[in-house]
Amino acid sequence: MSQNESKATSITICAGCSGLNRIQIGNASNAKCGHCGQPLNPEATVHSVDLPTLKHVVKNSPVPVLCDFWAPWCGPCVAFAPIYEEFSADHRSNALCVKLDTEAHGVAAEAFNIRGIPTLVVFEGGVEKARQSGALPADALKQWATSQGIGA
Repeated sequence: MSQNESKATSITICAGCSGLNRIQIGNASNAKCGHCGQPLNPEATVHSVDLPTLKHVVKNSPVPVLCDFWAPWCGPCVAFAPIYEEFSADHRSNALCVKLDTEAHGVAAEAFNIRGIPTLVVFEGGVEKARQSGALPADALKQWATSQGIGA
């Protein structure tokens, strides 16, 4: 691991209180939430969220938030999941990647005007910046995200 990689940080969400925490990538095995003290999962690259957590994260994240609106019965959503996981692992230092199950949280899908899934939405500074509907191949996801300032 290079010196730059050892100093890279990412934002993670506490499963207990939904607090945002900055952790050092590769060196956070004993990380605890700075808000409630609960142990954090430093390996999580995509965080499952509900509507209150998504609203909190969008409002408070110091980095862009990329949300995958999906459902477990959606074939393209399921096929896209490993692509999104890999992307989020590669970009965890400059984006907070989350996913919201529209089946379990229909009110959230309605609140964000989600009409088709999968839909990716970039939030920055508390507001929606861009959205893309449909499952993307890895190269197209990277290109689209870069055009939105993620990983640029």
